[in-house]
Amino acid sequence: MPAIELGPKPLQAVRATSAVDARKVQQSPVGSARAAEVGNPGSGVVRSQDLDPGQPPVDAERVQQIRKAIEDGTYPIVPAKVADAMIAAGLLLRSGK
Repeated sequence: MPAIELGPKPLQAVRATSAVDARKVQQSPVGSARAAEVGNPGSGVVRSQDLDPGQPPVDAERVQQIRKAIEDGTYPIVPAKVADAMIAAGLLLRSGK
């Protein structure tokens, strides 16, 4: 059974994004056609694929390893880390940040 690494893995960028000027999208013929496709041509709201974040970066292999370790009862749980996370979450909820 492979060892489970503790701690988060760094996130990798899925794809680059760029700024979109909503005024240009609404004025373009493509924007008007897209609004008609959505079924709400008079709303001025246009859905754009440029704003679609895509799928979240999930390491399916890592998720499977963790699930297997939990099922086997070998997932390492460190009570001090759990307590620290609970205290931090409580502080964040109280501070409103």
